[in-house]
Amino acid sequence: MSESTTLIAVAHGTRSPAGIRQIQELAAAVARRRPGLDVRLCYVDVQEPKVAAIVPTCEDAVVVPLLLSCGYHVRVDIAEAVAGTHFPVSAPLGPDPVFTESLRRNIPASADAIVLASAGSSDPLWVAGIREVAAQLPGRVELGYTSGGGPRVADVVAKLRAEGARRIAVAAYLLAEGLFYRTLHQAGADWVTPPLCHDPAVADLVLRRFDAMRLTTVGSRL
Repeated sequence: MSESTTLIAVAHGTRSPAGIRQIQELAAAVARRRPGLDVRLCYVDVQEPKVAAIVPTCEDAVVVPLLLSCGYHVRVDIAEAVAGTHFPVSAPLGPDPVFTESLRRNIPASADAIVLASAGSSDPLWVAGIREVAAQLPGRVELGYTSGGGPRVADVVAKLRAEGARRIAVAAYLLAEGLFYRTLHQAGADWVTPPLCHDPAVADLVLRRFDAMRLTTVGSRL
């Protein structure tokens, strides 16, 4: 790794104008924190450029997935994009205490039940990660999903209402706005926390992931 190492930031991709802007702003915030660092934003789905198109344009890089778990996109899409290169891939952004603390700050103290809402997945690492996050939130926490298997967020909210919950908060474990995030506001809860990328600490987390891989790679070559 050299001083000119590029940070390839890989997001999922969305058709939501707000979500597109939020991820672009996150990448820009990372670049502002590290003047001179070449930050290149790309995607694994929906948007261009794809990560496979950006990797060949870099001589030296660390890939940082702007994703909340080590699921299919990390293990397959990103892994295939860097195959044959020496570019290391950092851990995804989540789960991390940065996100847990952000959720805790945005959940109203008056909430008597919480639905931790996330995109569903059958990937074991993803499932373990979301359960880890749920265990660190206060009070009664139920899991709800916006896709895939498992109970839908609206159904979990309805169940909690039937069981007597009066003030329900949806803790959105989603990085940016998009189709999944919009459905949360239609689930019947009293509050929905903002997308996680709004927290300024996320840009610092991206740089920590970058630095950790950069230093590890340098150390392994000494």
